[in-house]
Amino acid sequence: MVEILQNAIPYAAEFDAALPGIAPLACDGWIVKDDAFGAQMAERDRLMAQSTNLVHADIGASAAAKADVLGEVLAIITSREGYVVTSAYVKRPDGATIPLQGDCLFVAAQLIQEDLCLHEKRGHEHVLTAAVMCFPASWTMSEKIGRPLSAIHHTVSQYDENLRKRVQRLFDGVQAGRPLWRYNMMRYRSPDLFHPRREAAPRQSDDDFGGGDYLRSEHQALVRLPNSHAVLFAIHTYLIRDQGK
Repeated sequence: MVEILQNAIPYAAEFDAALPGIAPLACDGWIVKDDAFGAQMAERDRLMAQSTNLVHADIGASAAAKADVLGEVLAIITSREGYVVTSAYVKRPDGATIPLQGDCLFVAAQLIQEDLCLHEKRGHEHVLTAAVMCFPASWTMSEKIGRPLSAIHHTVSQYDENLRKRVQRLFDGVQAGRPLWRYNMMRYRSPDLFHPRREAAPRQSDDDFGGGDYLRSEHQALVRLPNSHAVLFAIHTYLIRDQGK
């Protein structure tokens, strides 16, 4: 069990504070480089190399949407300190060199700390068509890939028909260049960033979730991709020791 921790969760000083709703975000604010960059990227590299089938899934996402993701990532990190971006490769701030070849979503997920979930409109709902999810917080990607929004969240007791419609309207309404964000806050007993859980396993059977010394927060951003018009759900994971414990 290896601890990969940030010094702080920048937007939430108090665990018991009320969680905010959806808020506007700067156009490049969905990519964050923090003090855990090197360690988180090393863990992402390990998972993507050794457990590819557990962290990467694709049910036929459009090449245009995946290229859109990589294009947006490159446009932002080109001006970020520590990155060297060329037409053939990117050198990350930790010194790792990532070739710009292969699946565009997979490449993009090797460049930044964020997990990337691509949603494309199929009929009346957005469907999770591809994802790189190295740091799941008590869910399993193989059970979510290919599902529309309503089915992804069907295990959430509060996710009724009214909330389903609100979430779909949110995905429909997000505009290119104007991402939106929210965050959650969870308590865990272990610092494992890769923390899957099957839907059939009730929360109360997971003795790692819901208590303990670690606070885990996901900075969740919705990004409308400019060319394909797909929606990217980008997740930046913070994990700290609760100083009050």
